[in-house]
Amino acid sequence: MFLFGPRGTGKSTWIGQRFPEARTYDLLDLETFARLQRNPSTLFHDTSTLPEGSWVVIDEVQKIPPLLDEVHRLIENKKLKFVLSGSSARKLRRGGVNLLAGRALVEHMYPLTSAEVDFGLDLPGVLSTGMLPRAYTGPDTAQFLTSYAVTYLQEEIRAEALTRNIGHFSRFLEIAARQNGQVTSISSISRDAQVSRATAQGYFDILVDTLIGFWLHPWKLKTSNREIGHPKFFFFDTGVARALSGRIPYPPTAEELGPLLETFILGELRAFVSYRRLHYPLYFWRTQDGVEVDVLFETRDGFLAVEIKSGTRWDPRFNRGLKRLSELMSPKKVTCLGVYLWNTETVVDGVRVLPVLQFLKELWGGELVK
Repeated sequence: MFLFGPRGTGKSTWIGQRFPEARTYDLLDLETFARLQRNPSTLFHDTSTLPEGSWVVIDEVQKIPPLLDEVHRLIENKKLKFVLSGSSARKLRRGGVNLLAGRALVEHMYPLTSAEVDFGLDLPGVLSTGMLPRAYTGPDTAQFLTSYAVTYLQEEIRAEALTRNIGHFSRFLEIAARQNGQVTSISSISRDAQVSRATAQGYFDILVDTLIGFWLHPWKLKTSNREIGHPKFFFFDTGVARALSGRIPYPPTAEELGPLLETFILGELRAFVSYRRLHYPLYFWRTQDGVEVDVLFETRDGFLAVEIKSGTRWDPRFNRGLKRLSELMSPKKVTCLGVYLWNTETVVDGVRVLPVLQFLKELWGGELVK
């Protein structure tokens, strides 16, 4: 199996607990890295005497893509089993790398979810510092997140030579993080970062390939051509987004809370559909006149549309997008929900509005999505 996930999500910890007897190669260890990079066939000679069915772990496998040829050979000839973890799929997707087609599952690991902490969330804290295990449980969250940003630039970007100009990329990264969760204008960001549009697009590709962020694309109704075509870019964790934007020392402003809550809810939804092997693509919907639904996706039972607000009061105007979408998609079934930061459920103009924690409990309990 491949196990992909951003740095710090707990891949190595989980693998160590689940496969304690496995032969392990950590490619962050310089000696191990140098030995296998110099001669990838060393892996074959090291492990070929292991009993059939033995497990072998290669951590940060993307650092030496040619190892996958040796993995393939060991699977075929020696019947060994592999856990191949990585925080980037960039090098594995390029250059004709052997991805073990048909011979390996592909799984993803996300930051901690609300279900994993039994819904005991301090929401203001989570929106400010995120759900990475060390940020959630560690004694010095601000220091960890600040060093996370530096480590990402040094080990993921500079060490892997993903861009020639680390200074330009660093400036772009801060600007992109400050626009987290907004409809993304690559031209505007490239102008602010003082790089070409093509360079900015390439930088976004790096963020996606290194699993630091993802695109949320707009849903396009066949019956309408008056919809926004630009996607939104989200970072994978609220704390990481704030660290990269330089905002960790400060409490979130009112303007930050909306995108941060959307980022958090989207993170939970991405983890849910992945861990439950549902794999429903997530979208947002927005018209040219500004009517919007924050999250929309199709399930086996119809569509789920979710509007997310960071306030403690639900204004009937918040239902505009949900109601218009329902009308346009009729007679298809659309379940419309509101999610907000207050602590009581309500119904406003026929739309069920849930507190964040209640929404999450019903989501992970299987009541909302099947």
